[in-house]
Amino acid sequence: MSASPDSHAHAHARPADLPARHPHRWRLLALLCLAQFMLIADVTVINVALPTIGEDLDLDGSGLTWVVTAYTLFFGSLLLLGGRLADAVGKLRAFLAGLTVFTAASIASGLAAGGGMLIAARSAQGVGAALMSPAAMALVTALFHGPDRNKALGVWAAIGGAGSAVGVLLGGVFVSGPGWEWVFFINVPVGLVALVGVPALLGNSRELVAPSGGGGSLDLPGALTLTAAPGLLIYGLVQARDDGFEAPGAWLPLLGALLSAAAFVVVERRVREPLVRLAIFARRSLVGGSVVMLAASGLLIASFFLSSFYVQHVLGFSALKTGLVFLPVAVAITIGAHAASHLVARLGWRPVGVVAFALTAVGAAL
Repeated sequence: MSASPDSHAHAHARPADLPARHPHRWRLLALLCLAQFMLIADVTVINVALPTIGEDLDLDGSGLTWVVTAYTLFFGSLLLLGGRLADAVGKLRAFLAGLTVFTAASIASGLAAGGGMLIAARSAQGVGAALMSPAAMALVTALFHGPDRNKALGVWAAIGGAGSAVGVLLGGVFVSGPGWEWVFFINVPVGLVALVGVPALLGNSRELVAPSGGGGSLDLPGALTLTAAPGLLIYGLVQARDDGFEAPGAWLPLLGALLSAAAFVVVERRVREPLVRLAIFARRSLVGGSVVMLAASGLLIASFFLSSFYVQHVLGFSALKTGLVFLPVAVAITIGAHAASHLVARLGWRPVGVVAFALTAVGAAL
């Protein structure tokens, strides 16, 4: 039987080297974005709850700092290793493994009876997030092609940008309602939906389930030193705040941070397949973009952390009112992320970055 005209038209519309479109790709994008939103929101959802957690678990300022930092430390430091694992074992397996660890750690965080248990559970959340996030991103890029991929990545970026600000609002709602434990328990139903829904919708898509073959060897020494350097730096700075820089408990960790950073460079130069190829730091655009992201993220997270204490302890606002105070930030970040995606394409990142930081400075001064 000869092919119909419609089939010929379809063949011309889709080149032979372009993979077939997955029938459930947009539903999968919704689930993957929901999981990513959960990861990003967990960076800031804890902030409004910190004063209450400190009272319930008898945590001082140093302990509360680690409740926030433990998650971001392991999330950020192990992200590259998570991407390598996704290549080695397969995108779906890595995603499900990370999501399982994250969901279990969320339960442990909500059930924590002491500060040590909470910090350990938050660290485990960071490990799960580092494994899950790059795998989810890889699934998105594998599911979409052509113009659809640009739309999907735009949705992904918007979800990530809004998650950090909305997290503060959600924190206020939960602390004023069922309790601070639900800051973590809310992750459980989301995690279970994604655990069941993503593999069910993917089906037997071999190119999405099977390993890509690009994993190679795992640079565990590089991952260890990359985690140790910022961890020791943070610990040393916290100790210096409490005891002064002349105290051994402060300068020894800071020295350890420098040695770990130096060891990381040595490892990356000698290992066969490094986590970070040091040659990329010769690219000025990459270094500039990284500095901008570091500054922007640091300002945003530090502002949420400090402002939540000020608003609740000094101004006497309730947790719910504190969350509502941050609602304009959530709206502004969402609008800014949407506007920036268009402005950067038209004007370039430099003028957009300058205007953004100028606005941030004006807001901080006010």
